[in-house]
Amino acid sequence: MNTHVNGVALGVFGFFFVAVTVLGFMAARWRRAENAMNLDEWGLGGRSFGTWVTWFLLGGDLYTAYTFVAVPAAIYAAGAAGFFAVPYTILVYPLAFCFLPRLWSVSHRHGYVTPSDFVRGRYGSKGLSLAVAITGILATMPYIALQLVGIQAVLDVMGVGGGSNWFSKDLPLLIAFAVLAAYTYSSGLRAPALIAFVKDILIYLVIAVAIIYIPMRLGGFTHIFHQAGQAYSTVNPATGKPRGELVSSAKNQWAYGTLALGSALALFMYPHSVTATLSSRSRNVIRRNTALLPLYSLMLGLLALLGFMALSSGVGKGVKGYNGQLAIPQLFDNMFPSWFAGVAFAAIGIGALVPAAIMSIAAANLFTRNIYKDFIKPDATPEQETRVSKLVSLVVKVGALFFVLSMDKTVAINFQLLGGIWILQTFPAIVVGLFTRWFHRWALLTGWLVGMVYGTWAAWTIPSPTQAHFGGSSKLMPFIGKLGYIGVTAIVINVVIAVVLTFVLKAVGAPAGADETTASDYTAEAGNPDVRTEVPLAAGTEA
Repeated sequence: MNTHVNGVALGVFGFFFVAVTVLGFMAARWRRAENAMNLDEWGLGGRSFGTWVTWFLLGGDLYTAYTFVAVPAAIYAAGAAGFFAVPYTILVYPLAFCFLPRLWSVSHRHGYVTPSDFVRGRYGSKGLSLAVAITGILATMPYIALQLVGIQAVLDVMGVGGGSNWFSKDLPLLIAFAVLAAYTYSSGLRAPALIAFVKDILIYLVIAVAIIYIPMRLGGFTHIFHQAGQAYSTVNPATGKPRGELVSSAKNQWAYGTLALGSALALFMYPHSVTATLSSRSRNVIRRNTALLPLYSLMLGLLALLGFMALSSGVGKGVKGYNGQLAIPQLFDNMFPSWFAGVAFAAIGIGALVPAAIMSIAAANLFTRNIYKDFIKPDATPEQETRVSKLVSLVVKVGALFFVLSMDKTVAINFQLLGGIWILQTFPAIVVGLFTRWFHRWALLTGWLVGMVYGTWAAWTIPSPTQAHFGGSSKLMPFIGKLGYIGVTAIVINVVIAVVLTFVLKAVGAPAGADETTASDYTAEAGNPDVRTEVPLAAGTEA
């Protein structure tokens, strides 16, 4: 814990924090609807966002404060393996271009607010919809917690929250949490949409300066990579192996590739990604954004290089038990003038507020639409749904805060790793369902369950030098014998079971459930649901 308060950096950080707080509350008046008490307005911003608002919102949603901290921290700790985030964000957008417009169209036609709404309508199965909703909530909770971890890392480096008791120590984080909860409750999705403009501009500014200024101070990239290579070749006494790799070795390439692939398949399965997508006003907005969002991948590649810079600068070197999550905030504190360090810290802090708000709204919408309305109060009015969703968004944030304040940070990180494995198991029901209804609903539910159980068990069996369980996300892949991402193995098992059971269940005539969607729903445009903007499906092919 840094006990010296950086007053200048804290002042700049405080200025931006107050500014975005004001924006958050002002957002309630931005594009105000006649009736704000329905989930379309509170939870989806009235489904009215254009290309630029959606671009900033999705960017703020997908590239979070924890991305800012964790990606270079992974490079700092292990080297090449941490770069998996760059190829996976390149892979994901061509995939998203194929299925997100279809999800937007069918959701627009039927008023779906969550991915579980679509699953229920497509397969006529509240059970499968419930499974997708529970998975989404479980995967999102630790993700929100990690945004708070990002804020806490910044506060720690600035020397804030160093009191002798737990209350004074965590008071700054509690204040940030209370402000986040208040403006999310008041303004809904409009708040993070407005704040995302500030967040993204700050992040691009900080990265542009860091990638030029810090190498100049450290002797250039040649020197940085040389020192990083030496650091990675140092043997870790706990494992008896080199600390990491500057270039991924052959034995780790399967793990690297499958992790990138699995992460790409999972990214738009997260409910907050779907929420940001459905808030846009047309399917063409979605298409344009999948073409524009790779610009963030360029930023992410530059961001990852900060991990090498942190190694070269000696951040944390020789400090026993040093937390690698502090490496980048500490690098900024050491390298930048205090005032610009404050700007960088503000970028990370605001980068936590935007996704945390969207994630809490998305999780609340899942509970309201697919648990409360489907199983507790089927006759709930739009006003009642909105009230419940607002309250649940607060509960979700409190749960995330509990993760951060009461547990070791590795617990939240472990659950987030599990969340990626879990959310990937919803891919067959959601994405495949957008193109065909061939799978039987009970087969999909069974495949999901087996994938969840296998993924959780496999992750539990992996040790690390510091813990007996949940020590990583790679395990030997059956029949291949190579280290690979557990999520990919789990979804292969999931799909195989779903295929086999679909043949069996169709053979015995098991009821398939009613599909409330039609082929034209998947290509409908805003304002004219009968307009088709894609080539019609071939004869005999289901939508």
